[in-house]
Amino acid sequence: MNTFSSIKELLRVLNRESELLSEMFEKRKSLSFTYDLAITTVDFTAERLETLLSYGIVRQNGSYLDIDDQYLQFFEQVLEVNDEINTSYINENIQNVKQNMLYYLQENNENRKYTYLKAVKNVFRKIGITILRNVVDLKRNIDNTFKNEPNYKIKKAKLENLDNKRVAIHALIEQTENLISGDEQSFFKSAYDEELGTIITQLKLNLHECRHNLIETQKQIIEYLNQIKYQTGVIQKLRQIKYLKDQFRLKQETNVEQLLAGMRDVVFETRPGYSLKVSLENLVTSDESRNIIKNQFNKLRSGTKIKKVIAENISDEYLETQEQEEIQINIDEVKNGFMASGNNLFDFVMGYNFAKEMPFDARVTLFCQMVSQYESLFNITDTISEKEETEYAMVYPG
Repeated sequence: MNTFSSIKELLRVLNRESELLSEMFEKRKSLSFTYDLAITTVDFTAERLETLLSYGIVRQNGSYLDIDDQYLQFFEQVLEVNDEINTSYINENIQNVKQNMLYYLQENNENRKYTYLKAVKNVFRKIGITILRNVVDLKRNIDNTFKNEPNYKIKKAKLENLDNKRVAIHALIEQTENLISGDEQSFFKSAYDEELGTIITQLKLNLHECRHNLIETQKQIIEYLNQIKYQTGVIQKLRQIKYLKDQFRLKQETNVEQLLAGMRDVVFETRPGYSLKVSLENLVTSDESRNIIKNQFNKLRSGTKIKKVIAENISDEYLETQEQEEIQINIDEVKNGFMASGNNLFDFVMGYNFAKEMPFDARVTLFCQMVSQYESLFNITDTISEKEETEYAMVYPG
């Protein structure tokens, strides 16, 4: 693999292929950027793509292209769109600043001491910004997980993992505060200057803001986990009720009739109707009401009768009976075939021969219905696959 000989050469290549890299960055979460599409973006010049591949800016995976992780992480960090929460990076910076503080105190040469002091200042700047970004990313990931993850088990596991990262970030905040407050007082007394004081003040403000945000994040995680627990319990009860209803055992094995008979909620009451009568005072004092009464009285005195319009005879075509045949899908039959197949559920449904034509969206809907209805009979794994930009879990017979 080639390497760049200067910053100018790197910036020149990135600037020339800025359009291609921008489109690839926007589609970084999907495998939709093919080699053929990339060729059209670079004006069908294969040499330009080969340059990106040879320098390791872009990597090829079969017929698809991806931005290399090193450049992708750089773009995400600069643009602040990184979804990953990396607490180990902060921990490494804390260890690095401790080492540079020790080197500063042990060094006698002023030039080398300034080098160590400069490294400490740079690390302190990065720690405050990095922790603040991680807190923002943590909150965004929590919201996205709760609102967009369809699988309850995976949703709960992801939220618990994010809560562990919240605890790790809180521990790093404690370490950083101890570092700038009490652990290294000899360093700050020896190396203190105006720039370092400004950096420490800003770092304390960032840590204070992060600490308060983590408190709100903890409340949010607890609330989300409680909602998942409640929703899971409700769904399990609904499934059990539906099962008993389908087996015609609901009335026999439950007290649903007694519960409904004893409920007096407003939703079960008939809606009353109230007739609105015109005020007598308004009829006597209002000129508009008097004119309306006078017009009605004149119509009654005229003796004119309104002739009713008789509708035409109904055509015989509308009276003819028409039959329409609709084919229903037997989900139990599909389930029995799947249990005997040994294949994964998504591929089985996609390849199943139904009595009528089933488009892709309808088969995806049937897949979701079967997972929801027969969850206890299936083995739902954590493996995620994708087809036609649709992600699905690998499900096998239980």
